[in-house]
Amino acid sequence: MAELRGICAALCTPMHDGGASVDMDQLRVHIDTMIEAGVDIVGVCGGTGEFPFLTTKEKRVIAETAGRHIDGRAKLIVQTSAIRTEDAIEAALHAESVGADALLVLPPFFEGPTADGVFSHYEKIASQVRIPIMVYNVPAHSGFDITPEFFKRLQEIDNVQYIKDTSGSFVRVQELLVSGANVFNGSDPFAFHALIAGAAGCFWGAVNAMPREAVELYRLVRAGETNAASKLWNRMLPANLFFWSHAYNPAIKAATNLRINQIGPCRQPVQPLSKNELRELEEALAPLL
Repeated sequence: MAELRGICAALCTPMHDGGASVDMDQLRVHIDTMIEAGVDIVGVCGGTGEFPFLTTKEKRVIAETAGRHIDGRAKLIVQTSAIRTEDAIEAALHAESVGADALLVLPPFFEGPTADGVFSHYEKIASQVRIPIMVYNVPAHSGFDITPEFFKRLQEIDNVQYIKDTSGSFVRVQELLVSGANVFNGSDPFAFHALIAGAAGCFWGAVNAMPREAVELYRLVRAGETNAASKLWNRMLPANLFFWSHAYNPAIKAATNLRINQIGPCRQPVQPLSKNELRELEEALAPLL
């Protein structure tokens, strides 16, 4: 099984026609930009990829396109969550077949099952694939909090090896690390601190808008150059605080459109940032110029 470490770009899904359709050509361009910046892992069809607003066919084509286009230049994680276990298994098998190195899987959401049901969900998915599963903890959206204690139980399943924690709690990240978990931080405001604390990496929407900075931050921390890393983080922090405190996907897409690639708007009914918010974003991005 692949070992996962470093910076994972929680890839935006490029759109055109006002968000009506996925721009596959620009998806390939954006993947190239991330890889050229040194990103270790590309994650597709996740929250930053607007998966709730994508059709099943679109998600499959995105995974297929990413698998072919990455072609071993970076690791690939495909988010394959579903409320029904059968649907999650189908998505997992497809992702594995197109070259995914790992799966990102939420617990069943929206009035989902008890802890025993969540365990069964992961157990059944894991029994059908050979690649690692990264458990996705974002309780604000899933409605189920994967605590360190429960993650230890999930690790009884052979290929449940990682957790992406987007709880927004640095205390939680440290609790997971103390428990021995392989943690990818998903909370923008303390990405630097999670790396310093020993996280295996960051699985991070902001990477779309600042890929080189994110990669350099990771490398500086790994090299023990904490003073240089801290100075870089101070330049990155205003934008990361903006992303966390505003509508996330429109903010990330706006920043990426401003700095990196033209990836279009979010899919409706998600609205773009207002003019005032765009001005605030430009100010937050100014230290990176």
